[in-house]
Amino acid sequence: MGIKIISRITRFIITILLGLFIAGIIISFTFPISYKDYINKYSKIQGVDPLFISAIINVESKFNKNAISNKDARGLMQIGEQTGLWGAEQLIIEGYNEEMLFDPQTNIRIGTWYINRLKQEFGNNLPLVLAAYNAGSGNVSKWLQNKQYSEDGTSLNRIPFKETEEYLDKVFVNYKVYKLLYSDYMEKPDSMNSVYIDVIIYMRTLLNNMIKSFK
Repeated sequence: MGIKIISRITRFIITILLGLFIAGIIISFTFPISYKDYINKYSKIQGVDPLFISAIINVESKFNKNAISNKDARGLMQIGEQTGLWGAEQLIIEGYNEEMLFDPQTNIRIGTWYINRLKQEFGNNLPLVLAAYNAGSGNVSKWLQNKQYSEDGTSLNRIPFKETEEYLDKVFVNYKVYKLLYSDYMEKPDSMNSVYIDVIIYMRTLLNNMIKSFK
């Protein structure tokens, strides 16, 4: 085999490896995962799919445990004040206060409980569960009673809130990706600690700031 052929093969292999490395970085930034032990533990207790919870967390906070929305929803699963207090009372979390929503374990514990609560209310219909998680169960119940939004009273043909409609699309896309990427990995003990996620969040923020500075 000639030197030129070996050189071409070597460059080809390096290109493939470099492409895989870059793809891995992009996936880590776009679809990160952490706190698997907490997600697995409380998803099992509440009977929900941990990958579904992971998808919700990524859409809600990008796994940023310190995230705060413009409506003051907090933490990984962006839990509001009333939902947090309600969940803490039902789960008997001693000494609960709103700042505890920034604690990943507490946030995931309450968040998975609430998702299960919505599943019971809406008959395990995931689109309804997500719509209620985003827009409130009261709104979803009203929509189901309105022929303009629901023809059968059990599913939604149309969602009047554009934000909620887009939210469902994002979560279900993430859910498919997380099932594709992490179905086997999710079962293993958590090897990616919060430091890893903190680095991703820092790098993503830095990149976004750099992009904004050039606009």
